[in-house]
Amino acid sequence: MKYYAIGIDLAKNVFQVCGVNKRLNPQFNKKIKRKDFITFMAVQEPTDVYMEACYSSHYWARKLTELGHNAELIPAQHVKPFVRGNKNDHNDAVAIIEASQRPFIKFVPAKTEHQQEISSLHRIRERLVRSKGAVSNQARGLLSEFGVVFDLGQEAFCKGMKAFVSDDSYSTRLRSLMADQFKEYNELLIRIKDIERELITFIEATPSGKILMSIPGIGVIIASAILAAIDKGQAFKNPREFAVWLGLTPRQYASGDSCKMGGITKRGNRYLRKQLIHGARTVVCHAKNKPDQLNIWACKLRENKSFNKTTVAMAHRLARLAWILLQREELYKPQFSIQSS
Repeated sequence: MKYYAIGIDLAKNVFQVCGVNKRLNPQFNKKIKRKDFITFMAVQEPTDVYMEACYSSHYWARKLTELGHNAELIPAQHVKPFVRGNKNDHNDAVAIIEASQRPFIKFVPAKTEHQQEISSLHRIRERLVRSKGAVSNQARGLLSEFGVVFDLGQEAFCKGMKAFVSDDSYSTRLRSLMADQFKEYNELLIRIKDIERELITFIEATPSGKILMSIPGIGVIIASAILAAIDKGQAFKNPREFAVWLGLTPRQYASGDSCKMGGITKRGNRYLRKQLIHGARTVVCHAKNKPDQLNIWACKLRENKSFNKTTVAMAHRLARLAWILLQREELYKPQFSIQSS
């Protein structure tokens, strides 16, 4: 029997699977163990399969596509309003199917294994960067109790730690503790640099990576994060959709005749949004002495807006610019006004 659609509520060991007919009436709704899931789906006739975009969903979307099904991923926040009754797996599976039939639902593109590998590198790097900061902050805090204070920055910290460890005026125990801290710090630095080298190799081998690297404020980290998240942006119809997905557009509240615009929505990919804002901050900081239109626009905006607002506006513009250039497959070329040229 071919079902009109199948909704799957994913979990770690037990999946809830619901099949419906054309009227969306459930024909079955049962639990299936993880080890039996592929066997069960393999005997089903190819149909539309819907899951929440969550834990392991991209992996299962690839597997179900290999079996001939049309696998679609739904953002979890779009499923929640359709849960009727108590919150349980049985009702969640039905809600997934109901949400999938809404006319304006936007599905999440299933990532390839390569995209997930690059995303994994970014996640590991992010954790290592936090650990590096924690180690240096702890070392600075402990040494301040002994009257030892370093200047800000990585270079000053490394130089100060080397000098402290070799200073015989301090006890052997304290110097041994700080030597272990410094060793851990250096090991974290090495691991971070190894990941960054892998990201550089990935970008250099990708035409889309070279396009992104040509945009001001976008380096290896941001370029690889964009490609890992959206590839060439084919899931978005226009640059505005990409900016909305990143959460870089203003939050709107409208009721009757009143309409208020607030701060940015902060939806979507939090990590990518943060990195884009960091890159935009660099562009805004160095925009003063550059005559191209992008930097002139930033300087004019800076006259009336705060630095942070200008930075977020620049991040929004860089996101839209990145999508446009990826679609056109063109490198970024600075635009100069007639007066400046």
